[in-house]
Amino acid sequence: MTDSATPSSAPQLPDRLSVDPRSPHHLPEMFEQDIGIFFNGKERFDVEEYCVSEGWVKVPAGKARDRKGRPLLITLKGKVEAFIKPAAV
Repeated sequence: MTDSATPSSAPQLPDRLSVDPRSPHHLPEMFEQDIGIFFNGKERFDVEEYCVSEGWVKVPAGKARDRKGRPLLITLKGKVEAFIKPAAV
Protein backbone atom coordinates (compact mmCIF):
# COMPACT_ATOMS: atom_id res chain seq x y z
CA MET A 1 0.00 0.00 0.00
CA THR A 2 1.35 3.40 -0.89
CA ASP A 3 1.41 6.51 1.28
CA SER A 4 -0.66 8.47 -1.25
CA ALA A 5 -3.61 6.05 -0.82
CA THR A 6 -3.82 6.53 2.95
CA PRO A 7 -4.97 10.20 3.03
CA SER A 8 -7.63 9.58 0.37
CA SER A 9 -9.23 6.84 2.50
CA ALA A 10 -10.02 9.33 5.25
CA PRO A 11 -12.94 11.65 4.40
CA GLN A 12 -12.31 15.37 4.36
CA LEU A 13 -14.20 17.37 6.95
CA PRO A 14 -16.53 20.04 5.55
CA ASP A 15 -15.96 23.73 6.15
CA ARG A 16 -19.19 23.93 8.17
CA LEU A 17 -20.86 21.15 10.15
CA SER A 18 -23.72 20.94 12.65
CA VAL A 19 -24.87 18.21 15.05
CA ASP A 20 -28.50 19.40 14.77
CA PRO A 21 -30.37 17.08 12.34
CA ARG A 22 -32.70 19.96 11.34
CA SER A 23 -29.78 22.03 10.05
CA PRO A 24 -28.90 22.10 6.33
CA HIS A 25 -25.25 21.69 7.45
CA HIS A 26 -25.89 18.35 9.17
CA LEU A 27 -24.13 15.46 7.41
CA PRO A 28 -24.85 12.17 9.25
CA GLU A 29 -22.11 10.27 7.40
CA MET A 30 -19.49 12.57 8.94
CA PHE A 31 -20.46 11.45 12.45
CA GLU A 32 -19.39 7.85 11.76
CA GLN A 33 -15.92 9.03 12.86
CA ASP A 34 -15.10 10.83 16.09
CA ILE A 35 -14.64 14.53 15.23
CA GLY A 36 -12.62 16.92 17.38
CA ILE A 37 -12.52 20.72 17.41
CA PHE A 38 -9.64 22.95 18.46
CA PHE A 39 -10.86 26.47 19.22
CA ASN A 40 -8.15 29.07 19.89
CA GLY A 41 -5.62 26.29 20.54
CA LYS A 42 -7.71 24.31 23.05
CA GLU A 43 -9.86 21.27 22.37
CA ARG A 44 -13.58 21.89 22.93
CA PHE A 45 -16.01 19.07 23.64
CA ASP A 46 -19.27 21.07 23.65
CA VAL A 47 -19.36 22.40 20.06
CA GLU A 48 -22.79 22.16 18.39
CA GLU A 49 -21.80 23.77 15.07
CA TYR A 50 -18.60 25.16 13.54
CA CYS A 51 -17.36 27.05 10.49
CA VAL A 52 -13.63 26.97 9.78
CA SER A 53 -13.53 29.64 7.03
CA GLU A 54 -15.53 32.20 9.02
CA GLY A 55 -13.81 31.31 12.32
CA TRP A 56 -16.68 30.61 14.73
CA VAL A 57 -18.22 27.86 16.83
CA LYS A 58 -21.64 27.62 18.48
CA VAL A 59 -21.75 26.23 22.01
CA PRO A 60 -24.55 25.90 24.61
CA ALA A 61 -25.04 28.92 26.89
CA GLY A 62 -24.95 27.16 30.26
CA LYS A 63 -28.18 25.43 31.25
CA ALA A 64 -30.46 27.89 29.42
CA ARG A 65 -33.12 26.32 27.19
CA ASP A 66 -35.55 27.72 24.67
CA ARG A 67 -39.28 27.06 24.94
CA LYS A 68 -38.95 23.85 22.92
CA GLY A 69 -36.32 22.45 25.29
CA ARG A 70 -33.29 22.90 23.03
CA PRO A 71 -30.17 24.56 24.48
CA LEU A 72 -29.58 28.22 23.71
CA LEU A 73 -26.41 28.62 21.68
CA ILE A 74 -23.84 31.40 21.70
CA THR A 75 -21.37 32.09 18.91
CA LEU A 76 -17.68 32.37 19.79
CA LYS A 77 -15.24 33.79 17.24
CA GLY A 78 -11.62 32.71 16.91
CA LYS A 79 -9.36 30.19 15.21
CA VAL A 80 -11.19 26.93 14.48
CA GLU A 81 -9.51 23.64 13.53
CA ALA A 82 -11.55 20.49 12.88
CA PHE A 83 -9.95 17.04 12.83
CA ILE A 84 -10.85 13.37 12.92
CA LYS A 85 -9.72 11.70 16.12
CA PRO A 86 -7.70 8.50 15.70
CA ALA A 87 -9.60 5.31 16.43
CA ALA A 88 -9.03 3.88 19.91
CA VAL A 89 -7.62 0.38 19.98
